[in-house]
Amino acid sequence: MGIESVLPTDSVLTTNLNRVVNWARRSSVWPMPFATACCGIELMATACSRFDLARFGAEVMRFSPRQSDLLIVAGRVSVKTLPVLHRIYAQMAEPKWVISMGACASTGGVFDTYAVVQGIDQFIPVDVYVPGCPPRPEMLIEGIMAIQRIIDQENIPRDPSGHRRALNIALNPNYEPKSQPLPVTIGAT
Repeated sequence: MGIESVLPTDSVLTTNLNRVVNWARRSSVWPMPFATACCGIELMATACSRFDLARFGAEVMRFSPRQSDLLIVAGRVSVKTLPVLHRIYAQMAEPKWVISMGACASTGGVFDTYAVVQGIDQFIPVDVYVPGCPPRPEMLIEGIMAIQRIIDQENIPRDPSGHRRALNIALNPNYEPKSQPLPVTIGAT
């Protein structure tokens, strides 16, 4: 894959060098946005100064798949755009990561039609599912941090043929709905 194939396996230097390589990978995750709907606005908001995605080394949005290692699919994917998504995923270098952002990318959302893909995980492996419609920028940052933790711990799962398997991490919402300020009554009282 890269420098790991050249390194000896029984050396103390290898362990330390692997940590440095994983630290560099974790600290320089370059996302490739595939934003097709309202989730794209929230994706753009993560790069602004209020949420500051640059703190995590992921501020450089690359629009070339050969320069990115994180694909963020934000919004619904139609059947017509699915070949484009396949090509972008195939052109990304290993190791590559995928975030499915929002209900439309994860399950098709409210668009239960023949023209909208009912979850991109049927066609490309998804590592992190970010819930919401649209999800808040904090949730996307939480998803990126989940991928960074996996990279840092060297917990990259592989199948018997050596290919990386999808992580399938589903995030829980990080907010709690507040109660209504006034009691809600239905009908005449």
